[in-house]
Amino acid sequence: MKFRTKNLLSNRHIQTSYATLFRKPFLKNWEIEEFTLSDGDFIEIYWQNRPKRSECKKIAVLFHGLAGSYKSPYIQGAVKELCNDGFACAVVHFRGCALKENLLARSYHSGDTKDNLEYLEHIHKKYISAKIYCVGYSLGANMLLKLLGELKQNSFITAAVGVSAPLQLEIAAKTIDSGGAKVYQKRLLDELKISLLKKFKKFDFKKLINLKEEDVKNMKSIREFDELYTAPIHGFSSADDYYAKNSAKQFLKYIETPTLIIQAKDDPFMTPEVLPKKEEISKFITLEVSEKGGHVGFIEGNLFKPKYWLEKRIVEYFRLFA
Repeated sequence: MKFRTKNLLSNRHIQTSYATLFRKPFLKNWEIEEFTLSDGDFIEIYWQNRPKRSECKKIAVLFHGLAGSYKSPYIQGAVKELCNDGFACAVVHFRGCALKENLLARSYHSGDTKDNLEYLEHIHKKYISAKIYCVGYSLGANMLLKLLGELKQNSFITAAVGVSAPLQLEIAAKTIDSGGAKVYQKRLLDELKISLLKKFKKFDFKKLINLKEEDVKNMKSIREFDELYTAPIHGFSSADDYYAKNSAKQFLKYIETPTLIIQAKDDPFMTPEVLPKKEEISKFITLEVSEKGGHVGFIEGNLFKPKYWLEKRIVEYFRLFA
């Protein structure tokens, strides 16, 4: 099931932006779970088809991208397709990405595996007879692939899919701060700054990490945000230190969970340089690289009748491990 696209949809920016512009949230009646983490903070999980313990056969756990949520078009489409195939679906929000602000001064980052492992272990124990599948997008894909590499042979995940993962964070941060990609950076950065500025009402960031409100307002790039906030608030010495320790590429050779990685060479958030070589991935990984597809795009058909190939490919892959 190879991805193919043509005409206007072959443009990487149309692939990246189409769903955001034209595919509005359509799933309703989410069941919200608030899960308390070991440090006293919490994350919010949005369920569709939330099962009873005795009835559950397969659960798909989805991790959104930077500044994403259950409203993100790629999440909505995948959840619908997975539910139609009999999955219970849990959309795990990183700290502060759903309805409520999180309780601590820290938030989340691209390699923040601890929170998500806590939750995955929780549902693994609760739904003991269920198979657990995971899907990560962009930042969520980097996190998921890093987590699977950390788990190695101890993974209890049946199968996983990572989509448009920024496998080398430094390259991604540099790429999104150049050329036409700056449009995406501005949108993401604006959302990050709004969330962080709200935190100044509760926390003294000047005292914590020597960060002032004016510093946040003057940030011009994702890298600057990571240098001044993400890195120090999460215990890294710099953005470079954060990127080096949390890029998923170095963890791929340790993965022992059946994993599909879907990337596009024309992804405007990164360059093909992030793609791993054969010797950098384990035998459990299937790497599918398309010439086109943009960032979390992979739309076939045409502008008036789009076909969302990505969500069907995810279900197709998971069926191999039913």
